[in-house]
Amino acid sequence: MAATYITMAELRSLIGITGITFYSDAVVEEVAQAAEDICKKYLWFNTVPIAATSLTANVATITTPIKHGFVLDQSVVISSAGSVFNGTKTITGADFYTFTYAKTASDQLPHLVRPYGLITGEFHATDYATVPAVREATATLATTIWQSRSAPGASTVTIDGFIQNPYALGNTLLAKVRGLLSPYQNPNSMIG
Repeated sequence: MAATYITMAELRSLIGITGITFYSDAVVEEVAQAAEDICKKYLWFNTVPIAATSLTANVATITTPIKHGFVLDQSVVISSAGSVFNGTKTITGADFYTFTYAKTASDQLPHLVRPYGLITGEFHATDYATVPAVREATATLATTIWQSRSAPGASTVTIDGFIQNPYALGNTLLAKVRGLLSPYQNPNSMIG
């Protein structure tokens, strides 16, 4: 799916390569999508990770590592938890860390899901692709990623000359945009 927080055309314009065919659309789109994916990891969506699954007597149980907040009769989408468990499901029972739903299939003993699967509930917030601060943060990340790919010797040219930046994609990458994202940031992404 094409990036929407910063489009390929917007990124081409921003980094000054509009009309230059040396850089393929696929490469530019890959950078735009990578920047969007990074931003999405820090934004607040109605999602919860899946730590474990089980199936007994046609009742599937999903276990989460944090309180999930989903309720009885709510519809959720389960992904990356295995083909037996994936799909849109209606919750038939819930407590803080588990919920159940009807599933006709062979019994499965409890097992861990690694890497974590994902539960997605209905999202009632603004589309982040229309939020100027999120778009600017994504543009900044995309520009940094692009420069790290294209600058020779991991350096950037400035008006004063070359600045070595071997850690451009390191821990400080998000520090550049944390202020822009903070009103929309998932509290769980602030741990650590």
